[in-house]
Amino acid sequence: MKKINLAITGCMGRMGQQIIKSVKNDKNFKLVSVTENRIIKQKIDGLKVEFNTDNAFKKVSLIIDFSVPKCTFEVLKIASKLKKKVVIGTTGFTKGEENLIKKYSKKIPILKAGNMSLGINLLMYLTEIASNSLGKNFLSKVFEIHHKHKKDYPSGTALMLGKGIALGKNKNFYNLIGKKYLNKKFFPYGKKINFNSIRKGEIIGEHEVKFSNKKEIITLNHEAFDRSLYSEGALTAAKWLITKKPGLYSMRDLLNFKK
Repeated sequence: MKKINLAITGCMGRMGQQIIKSVKNDKNFKLVSVTENRIIKQKIDGLKVEFNTDNAFKKVSLIIDFSVPKCTFEVLKIASKLKKKVVIGTTGFTKGEENLIKKYSKKIPILKAGNMSLGINLLMYLTEIASNSLGKNFLSKVFEIHHKHKKDYPSGTALMLGKGIALGKNKNFYNLIGKKYLNKKFFPYGKKINFNSIRKGEIIGEHEVKFSNKKEIITLNHEAFDRSLYSEGALTAAKWLITKKPGLYSMRDLLNFKK
C-alpha cells in the first residue's frame, strides 16, 4: 500500500500530539503537514507548524482534524476546494453545524466520530440494541468520568451514547436530552436522558449506560486505559476512508455494523 500523505490539525492539543506519536509507529502514513490556530515557533518532526491554509494541505491526501468547530470548518472549506479526504474527531457541533458537515460530504469523503475507539463504537451499537429491545418501561441515564483538565460536559462520547439510546427508541435525540449534572455522587433516571459527569485526576475516560424498570438494572460500560486507542482508531479510520467516494461516514460504517 502506498503511504498516505497526512495532515494533522490541532497538532499541539492532547489528541493531536497522540496521533503524531502513533503515526511514527504506522508505516502506512507519512506526516507532511501539521497545523494550529496560533503561532508555534517550534517544529514537529522537522515540520513547521502552519495555519489552516491551501498551502498547508496541498500535498496531503487526507486530513485528521481534532480541533474546535471553528477550525474544523476552516479545514472543510479548504479540503472541499482541494478535494482532500477528512477524518473529524472534533466534538461540540451544533445541529446546524452537523447539517453543514453533511453538505461538505457531498463533495468530499468525510468520516466523523465523537469517539475513535473501536470499543466505544461497539458500546454505542449495543446501547442502541438494548434501548430498542427493552422498550418504554425502562428509563435510562449516562455516566462519564474524565480527567480534571476536561472542561466540557457531558463529554462528546456521553452525548454519542445518548444518541444511541434515542436511535433505539426511534426518537429525536435533541428532544430526549434531560438534565446535565457535574460531579454528583448520585443522579436520577428520568423520562428524558439524564447525564452525570465527573472530573477528577488523570482518568482517560470511563462511560456507562444504565437502563432500569425499578425491578432490574442493565449496565453497559467501557473504560479506557491508554490514550493511544483513540489515535490508533483515527488512523484506522483514515486507512479505511482513503478508498471511499464522497459521503458522510462513521465508525459504524467502518466496523460494518448493521443499520
